[in-house]
Amino acid sequence: MLDITLLRKDLPSVIARLEKRKSPQPYLDVARFQSLESERKALQTRTEELQAQRNSLSKQIGALKGKGEDTSTVMTQVAGLADELKASADRLEVIQTELADLLMAVPNLPQDSVPVGADEHGNVEVRRWSPNDAGPRAFDFTPKDHVDLGAPLGLDFDLGAKLSGSRFSFMRGPVARLHRALAQFMLDVQTQEHGYTECYTPYIVNRDVLEGTGQLPKFKEDMFWVSRGGDETQPEQYLISTSEISLTNSVREQVLAADQLPIKLTAHSPCFRSEAGSAGRDTRGLIRQHQFDKVEMVQITQPEHSDAALEAMVRHAEAVLQQLGLPYRVLLLCTGDMGFGSAKTYDLEVWVPAQNIYREISSCSNCEAFQARRMQSRYKSAQGRNEFVHTLNGSGVAVGRALVAVLENYQNADGSITVPNVLRPYMGGVEVLKG
Repeated sequence: MLDITLLRKDLPSVIARLEKRKSPQPYLDVARFQSLESERKALQTRTEELQAQRNSLSKQIGALKGKGEDTSTVMTQVAGLADELKASADRLEVIQTELADLLMAVPNLPQDSVPVGADEHGNVEVRRWSPNDAGPRAFDFTPKDHVDLGAPLGLDFDLGAKLSGSRFSFMRGPVARLHRALAQFMLDVQTQEHGYTECYTPYIVNRDVLEGTGQLPKFKEDMFWVSRGGDETQPEQYLISTSEISLTNSVREQVLAADQLPIKLTAHSPCFRSEAGSAGRDTRGLIRQHQFDKVEMVQITQPEHSDAALEAMVRHAEAVLQQLGLPYRVLLLCTGDMGFGSAKTYDLEVWVPAQNIYREISSCSNCEAFQARRMQSRYKSAQGRNEFVHTLNGSGVAVGRALVAVLENYQNADGSITVPNVLRPYMGGVEVLKG
């Protein structure tokens, strides 16, 4: 959520920064905001006047009582003021709620360092990496895609569809073990090399948790939700689309000591996304599934350290791909391609030989105080003030897409898969997977 004080002080500047984001506009109903603000100011001014009148009349009552005179008329006036004050307070509470609801649908403001662009075509490539700086592997045979490579190893999309519908998969045997090995390897990299604390989080969370990280109310159709035992009178709960949700909310409604920061958390979890609006996109294979696994990184920092933390998180995600020997590139996302809660985002895209393109495998974002303000997450500053923390999140990395990249980049002409060196300890020493 944006700082409402910023909107009150410099609304034109906020609107100008919001207009750099993706169409359609507007993100903020300016007329509604100004109307509510005008009424709020008038109510607060009137409330101050009423309180001053009440204080004056109260003094009169004291003086009259001291003289033994009748106070009934003045007390009637005070009672009338109390009724108006109560009505003003009730209306002011309604206005504050409406203003909060209005701001819940407004995205974060992009940092000045973010390139301006309408969509993914405005993203800026920062760097590329490949083993020995040689670029993606040149095959001396026509590479297969991961669907064909995975089938003999136990990757079964037909059974996934039979059990759950389209965009679900079933894994057994070697490919299931490889999938698990990737997740374990990623967790070890983030905990042992980068200092993150491993967590296990709920996969179903309450609505206010999703409001805290910004998935709700705007993106409900992207979520799966459930009711307890089919009881629709109970509050609905949601399957997480990323463990960022539960990890970040672990500090909700807290005031942290400065020496607790930074907090660095990681978790391996399934993620559930309805993929609303993506009909017809990536219908083949593991690239876009309703259920997939991811190793997530979250950092909670002091504001002055969040920019450096973002750069570090990108390097932490890169370390996974480098140790796996997978070619990738890093993109700085433009204003029109960033997520709702982000002030600045880098994407990592891994090379997918069968498609002959780079595909997203990690996204690392600095949300600044946007989520913290929604979650009421603060820390005690050196000056003794309670200030909002900054929150960051990043994939470290998407397990299913890493599986795609390993299968395709490490395939052999006979359809077998050479197991990357760093994964062999997790695979019982197996060096090659064969159907």
